[in-house]
Amino acid sequence: MYTATGQLDRSQTVESYMPLIRRHALALQVRLPPSVELDDLIQAGMVGLLDALDRYETGQGATFATYASQRVRGAMIDELRSRDWLPRSVRRGARELSAAIERLEHRHGRQPREREIAEELDISLDDYHALLNDVNNGLILSYQEHGTEESEPSRLADSVETGGDPFLATFADARREDLMDAIDNLPERERMLLGLYYQEDLNLKEIGAVLGVTESRVCQLHSQAVARLRKALPTYR
Repeated sequence: MYTATGQLDRSQTVESYMPLIRRHALALQVRLPPSVELDDLIQAGMVGLLDALDRYETGQGATFATYASQRVRGAMIDELRSRDWLPRSVRRGARELSAAIERLEHRHGRQPREREIAEELDISLDDYHALLNDVNNGLILSYQEHGTEESEPSRLADSVETGGDPFLATFADARREDLMDAIDNLPERERMLLGLYYQEDLNLKEIGAVLGVTESRVCQLHSQAVARLRKALPTYR
């Protein structure tokens, strides 16, 4: 992908990185409302790649592949941030969800069940699931508070420490030991879900097949797991 003078060939680089851009776009799209078009994310990713081509300097520490991946994902997140599509009600719902879980845990001395959380919030189980879906869609915007420079996510704790995934970026400053302890205390299915997603790199459909649930249900369980982590790590609510 380099010219005879040692410079990156722009056209060849753009063509070769299209699969990467599309992969990042798809990974984000499954966590977003239907109103967010895949083509818009891809276009934003293209802008990020072109920006990487303009800014990258050899010898600066990171390979171009790593740097480009950071810029592509960052550009997509910036595009989402600029839309400001997350209602305040969703942010409020996320806070109320964490607070309800905390009250129930203190009351019962264990992790609360879904129906108990719904009753604590004074909503039906169906409305509770809808809330989880809304919160799941909104979690990505927590990333705006932590910048857009990120690396490819790998293991869960490493991803959190480096801001590698917008879902758990709110825990970026948490001590690794505190975070891992909080994860160990999650219900088994939620703990397994996080492991499959962040450690095994399975997608939502694959996780659903392992757990025997739908993709939508995977999103709900993920939201619930993050709400429990927020409760367990008060500094990062």
